[in-house]
Amino acid sequence: MSARILVIDDIDANVRLLEAKLTADYYEVLTATDGVTGLAIAASEQPDIILLDVMMPGMDGFQVCRRLKDDPLTRHIPVVLVTALDGRSDRIAGLEAGADEFLTKPIEDIMLFARVRSLTRLKVVLDELREREQSGRRVGVIGGVASRLAGAGGRVLIVDDNERQAQRLASELAVEHRPVIESDLDKAHLTARGPVDLVILNTTSRGFDGLRFAAQVRSHEGTRNLPILALIDPDDKSRAIKALDIGVNDVLARPIDPEELAARVRTQIKRKRYTDLLRTNLDQSLEAAVTDPLTGLHNRRYMTSQLDALVARAVRDGRPVSALLLDIDHFKKINDSFGHDAGDEVLREFAVRLASNVRAVDLPCRFGGEEFVVVMPETALGDAERIAERIRMHVSGAPFRVSSGKEVLSVTISIGVAATFGETDTPEHLLKRADEALYEAKASGRNRVIAHAA
Repeated sequence: MSARILVIDDIDANVRLLEAKLTADYYEVLTATDGVTGLAIAASEQPDIILLDVMMPGMDGFQVCRRLKDDPLTRHIPVVLVTALDGRSDRIAGLEAGADEFLTKPIEDIMLFARVRSLTRLKVVLDELREREQSGRRVGVIGGVASRLAGAGGRVLIVDDNERQAQRLASELAVEHRPVIESDLDKAHLTARGPVDLVILNTTSRGFDGLRFAAQVRSHEGTRNLPILALIDPDDKSRAIKALDIGVNDVLARPIDPEELAARVRTQIKRKRYTDLLRTNLDQSLEAAVTDPLTGLHNRRYMTSQLDALVARAVRDGRPVSALLLDIDHFKKINDSFGHDAGDEVLREFAVRLASNVRAVDLPCRFGGEEFVVVMPETALGDAERIAERIRMHVSGAPFRVSSGKEVLSVTISIGVAATFGETDTPEHLLKRADEALYEAKASGRNRVIAHAA
């Protein structure tokens, strides 16, 4: 998987070396020799990953990283800090600034490319979610994404059969999270499918294969998006690389530094909450695209797509589809006499009565204005007519209260019923017959059901 990588380093030789290595492995490379230029390129070019040197004059790498993570245009881009420093405080400072990893010069090629592959996969997921969320925002079906999401208060599953190490991890994390320890893999799999924000996994356990557990988490639909922080031995580079290739999000070498643990856990939880929010917004945008906002019923667009498929199946298999076309009688008088707010209350209450009087397999929709449609799969004309009559009686049988209960209105409806027939029927012809039946119902006095056979 290729990617566009921005290298920011004030030493030209370092830039050229990284550029040559990455280009040879078929990555597209952008370069900058100072923080200000790097920030501008990151915002305008939207690279997939940023390799950022720490020791730069003027604006150092920590400052650049914080600026990147504070900017809505660039906060989603993974950042790898690259430096000759190997001190604990510098590593923690980089993670606290929002960096995704901290690599030490001279960079080992195998670790560099393992990190790049892992972060590229993450960026692909984030880009897809962000693009869909932004599409929903452009058409007004969802709001914007929160600019900051906390990395504290997470539920952390520690999968480790080293009781002493697991207890120490839990004690450190309990300051700001809710850790739970599990040494049995079957129970750990079940726990991971619940409300968990992060898995901390001992990949060097003697009692189970930690990498196999990670692979199983990634392969299961209910857990494949769950972040994993893998504990490794510092000299076991091959295991770290394998873990990253499997899909582990981050690795932490033993002995475990409490502050580095806290920083990496916060980063993973914050990212999970961000992606969860994007997924939630995506679900809401999809729901909003097919839902009428006033009544909560499906809208005409959704009804049309479903009716097309059902009629095609009816023509192919001979299983009938019926349609009810319903219209609230004299609805304009309600708006004119009591106002549009009262009219909206009537529409909402009617939607409730309609939905409660059809079957679970039926599809009640708002067609437009005061017109509604019920699509009824595998339903013959006579059965549909009986259900329509039940709806009509339920609507006319009890008054509608509007204006917070101050006004009581008698509401009636007219309903046209039609069913599919023959091998040449179409959704348009079905709705046209239902509309003709509705017109006849209204012309003959309203508050009645008329069914049109083919």
